[in-house]
Amino acid sequence: MSKKRILFLGETYRADAITWMNGLKEFGDFEIVTWELQTSSNGVNRIKRLFELTKAILTIKSIVKKFNPDMVIGERTTSYGYLAALSGVKPVAIAQQGITDLWPLNSPLYIFKKMLQDYAFKKADLIHAWGDVMANHMKESNVDMSKVMVLPKGINLDYFEFKDTSNETMINAIVTRALQPEYQHDLILKAFSIIKQKKIPFKLTIIGDGIELKNLQSMAKKLNIENEVFFAGRINNNDIPKYLQQANFYISTPITEGVSASLFEAMACGCFPIVSDLAGNRSWIKQKDNGILVNIENEFNLAEELEWAYNNTDFTKKAITQNRKFVEENASYKTNMKKIADTYNDLIKVKSTT
Repeated sequence: MSKKRILFLGETYRADAITWMNGLKEFGDFEIVTWELQTSSNGVNRIKRLFELTKAILTIKSIVKKFNPDMVIGERTTSYGYLAALSGVKPVAIAQQGITDLWPLNSPLYIFKKMLQDYAFKKADLIHAWGDVMANHMKESNVDMSKVMVLPKGINLDYFEFKDTSNETMINAIVTRALQPEYQHDLILKAFSIIKQKKIPFKLTIIGDGIELKNLQSMAKKLNIENEVFFAGRINNNDIPKYLQQANFYISTPITEGVSASLFEAMACGCFPIVSDLAGNRSWIKQKDNGILVNIENEFNLAEELEWAYNNTDFTKKAITQNRKFVEENASYKTNMKKIADTYNDLIKVKSTT
């Protein structure tokens, strides 16, 4: 019996997409055919990307004719999800990647993107909400919630092993988000300059690459913390657990958040999380219970909470143990991707009999 084929429309280089596709191969025995847009969505390229989007459907239909996939999936409802809905393949699964996928809300393209999203929502047979914050937006958008699956893809817990570093005598913090403006690494650096002024020992490891790298390196020097801050650059995904297991604090201060696999990875490895007070994080972090939520515009608040957590090791020790259990129960790659793969197989069976 030949393998079922899935056409995956999305950015295949992203760790999130790789996890998704690998899970489908491992737990659903699917063959994956991929296609993605070649133009980035940054700045002026957004307009070029829209032109590419208008021509993309002809390319996709050609791929469909050649490979005859049994199902199509599209990540991000306003682009690939829309293309999946137009592909002519059934069933269609789409995923909302952010809180709304309509970010930024003040974009001149907002109304156009909303039209694309509404069409994708209507035509999809299955809609992925990786967390409650996404499901809430779908309800507000009058989506048929019987089509919505609220479940994160999860992380590989064999890979992201737990290590208790709560007895560290210093703050050994890690940041694993891309060096883009929306992740506010500058706020983190300012907070740690305050920590240094308070004579609290620390090391800050910043993993990743992006357009803000030089600015951040320059800022670290100006703040006189360049000796305590290590810019690791882009590293192999296989090395991320090693870095997380050496740290005792995970810091993430984006201005918007959906469901963060980076947060799950840090929680699994034993890092105490201090993250933006946003709806996407509130689904997983309860204030001063299993982590700390901070103001996204205030480095003084971040510094204050870092100092508090550093001085309350009994609390952080209990929280990291609790977090490992939470991730095992709610964000296990093996459990969740098996459910997703089984759902896809069921959808294919139903469509083949109708």
